[in-house]
Amino acid sequence: MTYANIIVNISHENLDKSFQYKVPSQLEGTVSVGDYVSIPFGRGNRIINGYVLELTDQPAFDPNKQKAIIEIVKDADLVESKLLKLAAWMKAEYGSTMITALKTVLPIKKNVKKQEKKRIVLAVPTEEAYDSLRTFEKKHQTARARILRELIAERSLDYRLVTSKLNISPATLRLLSEQGILRIESERVYRNAYHETGEEASENGAPSYAKPVLNPEQKQIADAIIEDLKAGSHKSYLIRGITGSGKTEVYMEIIEEVIRGGRQAIVLIPEIALTYQTVLRFYKRFGDRVSTLHSKLSEGERYDQFERARKGEIDVMIGPRSALFTPFANLGLIVIDEEHEGTYKSDSMPKYHAAEVAMKLASLHGASLILGSATPSVSSYYEALHGTHRLFTLDKRAKEAVLPDVEITDLREELKSGNRSIFGRSLRDKIAERLEKEEQIMLFLNRRGYAGFVSCRSCGHVMKCPHCDVSLSEHSGNKLVCHYCGYERPAVSECPECHSKMIGGMRAGTQQIEQQIKKIFPQARVLRMDADTTKTKDSYEQILSSFANREADILVGTQMIVKGHDFPYVTLVGILAADLSLYATDYRSSERTFQLLTQAAGRAGRGERKGEVVIQTYNPEHYSITCAASQDYESFYKEEVAYRELLQYPPCAHLLAILAESPDEELAASYARHLADYLKNDIMGNMIGPADAAVRKISDVFRQVTYIKSQDASELHRIKDKAEQYCTDHPDAKIRITFDFDPLHGY
Repeated sequence: MTYANIIVNISHENLDKSFQYKVPSQLEGTVSVGDYVSIPFGRGNRIINGYVLELTDQPAFDPNKQKAIIEIVKDADLVESKLLKLAAWMKAEYGSTMITALKTVLPIKKNVKKQEKKRIVLAVPTEEAYDSLRTFEKKHQTARARILRELIAERSLDYRLVTSKLNISPATLRLLSEQGILRIESERVYRNAYHETGEEASENGAPSYAKPVLNPEQKQIADAIIEDLKAGSHKSYLIRGITGSGKTEVYMEIIEEVIRGGRQAIVLIPEIALTYQTVLRFYKRFGDRVSTLHSKLSEGERYDQFERARKGEIDVMIGPRSALFTPFANLGLIVIDEEHEGTYKSDSMPKYHAAEVAMKLASLHGASLILGSATPSVSSYYEALHGTHRLFTLDKRAKEAVLPDVEITDLREELKSGNRSIFGRSLRDKIAERLEKEEQIMLFLNRRGYAGFVSCRSCGHVMKCPHCDVSLSEHSGNKLVCHYCGYERPAVSECPECHSKMIGGMRAGTQQIEQQIKKIFPQARVLRMDADTTKTKDSYEQILSSFANREADILVGTQMIVKGHDFPYVTLVGILAADLSLYATDYRSSERTFQLLTQAAGRAGRGERKGEVVIQTYNPEHYSITCAASQDYESFYKEEVAYRELLQYPPCAHLLAILAESPDEELAASYARHLADYLKNDIMGNMIGPADAAVRKISDVFRQVTYIKSQDASELHRIKDKAEQYCTDHPDAKIRITFDFDPLHGY
C-alpha cells in the first residue's frame, strides 16, 4: 500500500501540517509528488483539494482508519503543482528535507498588510445631491456640505485627498455612506518594487524608447532562438559574448517574442547591484509589466511581486537567484546572465545551482533556457561543447565600440624600484591624466581569497601544497595547511625561492584605497561601493546613479562594481592586486581570476571614447592573467580544462562534499568517521577525509568534511542516498549532515 502526505493550505506556516491518505489501487503508480488531488476531509467528509507532498509505504496511523484519495484533478496546470514537483526533484537531487526544499521554492505567504486605494463616489443624482447640500448648509453642517460640494463638481474623489486636504473625518464619510449619498469604493493595489525615473512616458506606461537595431551577429542569434521558439522546440543555449557585445539586447529581442506568444520570462542577474540598471533597460522596452525581486525589498514589496506574477500582471521578473521561483503560470523563457557567477550557487540546504534548477523548471513548463556570459564557467562551456547547450558566440562589441588597451604592471618590479604603494606608477599617471580630461575611473580591488594565501613580495612565490596545486592557508599554531588533502607544514618567515624576508599575507581594503586616492588626488570626487556602503535598501541605486550622472570621478569597489555595469564616460579601469583570487584554496581559483579580470577590463571604453585597463599583479606570466588581458577565452579554457582533466576536477569528473557539523567537536569527528567507514567499501571513486574543514569552527559549531570524487555523477547521487539512509538509521539531534555536489569552494 502506498500512502500520500497531502497539504491543503500551502503557506510557510502550514508546511508541516500535512494529512495522510491511502493511494487507491486504481491510482497506484499514477499519483506523483505535486499532483493536485481531491480528498474527503474532516468529519463530514466534505470534498476538498490538496497537493501531494510525499509518497511513502509507511502509514502514519492505523491504515484501516485512513481515507483514500478520490481522484487526481485533471487540467489542474497550477503554478503550485509545478513548484512542488520542483521541490521534490531538488530534495532528491541535492539532499535535504522536503520541508526545506518547499520553503526554498514556494513564495513566502506571511500576514503582510494589503494595500488598498479608496475612492469616494457620488451615489445620488445631481438634483438630489443639491437638495442635500442646501439642507447641510441650512443646518451649518459645514464638513458634510464641503465634501458634497466637491463631489457634485468632480463626481469621484481620492479618499486620502478628502481626509487630508479637505479635513473630512472618516466618521463623516461613513455617515454619508449610510445615508446613501456617497459610496466608498476600494481596490487592491500592489507595491511596485521598481520606482520609475520620471522620464516622459509612452503609451505602454514606460519612458519613450527607441528600439535598437541589432547588428548582424546579434540578429543571427536572436533569429535562431526565436525560430526554435516558434517551432515549439524548447532547448538550452549558451551565448558567449565579449564584454559590451550586446547580450542584453539579444535577450530582450527574444523575450519580446515570448511575451507576444502570451508567456512570461525570468531574467536572473548575479548581484543586487545590477538590478537598477538592468530593470531600467527592460522597463524602457516593456513598460510596467516588468518587476524585480531581491533581498533589499520589504516583505510587503516581495509579497506583492509574487501576487502580481501569479495574477498575470507581470511579463518579466528580474532578480538574483531567488527570482527563479517566481510563480508564473505560463513560463516561456529563463535567462541567466553572467552565468559564471558563484552567487548562483546556494550556500544553504538544499545546495542547488540556479542553472541546474532552471533546466528542470524549464522542462516542467516546456520553456527555454539561455545562459549568457563573456566568460562562461568552464563547466557550462564544457557542457556546450559536449552538446548539452547550443553554443552561440558574439565576438564584436555593439555600436562599433572597441575593446580597451590592456597593460600589465609587474608589482615585483615596482617594489624593486622603491614603490611600496598599492598604485603602480603607470596607474597613478593614467589616473591623473583622466582627471585632467574629466573622464571617469573605476578602481577594482580583487578581494576574493582576501585572508588566504601567503606570498613573497620580492619574487611573487606563493606557498603551495605539493599534492593539490592549491595555496596553503595560514592557521593558528604557526602552520600552513592545505584545505583539500590535509597536508601541513610550519609557517615560513623567509622565502624558499629568493630568501627574502618580505613574506606574508596581503592586507588591503577598499576603505584604505579610498583614503589613499583622496590623499594623492585631493581634487578627485570619490565614491566607494562595498559591503559597508550598500547596507540600506536603495544604496546600490544611489551610488550607481551618482556615478552614472558624473557626480564622482572615481568609483572604488570590490567585485560588485565590475559586473554588467555600463558607464560610457569610464575610460580607465585599474585592477589592484589582480592575483589575490588566484591563490584562494580552491581548484577554481584560476577560473575565477580570469573571469573577474575580464569582466573588470570590460568596463572600460564602452562609449565613444577609447578605454584603457591597468592590471597590477605579482604574477604577470600566469595564464589566467595573460588571457584576461587579451580577452582570449578560448586559450584560457584549453589551459584550464587540461588542468581539470589531469587532476580529475569538475567538469571532467565530479565531486561530492559531505559536511558534518556539531557543537560537540568529538561528536562531529566520530560521526564523520563512522559515516565514511560505512560508505568507503561501496565507493567506486576516491575518498578524501574526513578531516577538519578549512574553517574548523563557525559560531561554536565544529565542522568535518569528506570529499568523494567520481567520473560518474549518478554514482555520487547513489552515495548521497546511502549517506542519507545512514543518517536516518543513526539519528543524532546534535549532528547535522549536508551535501554539496561540485562545490564552488572548499570547506
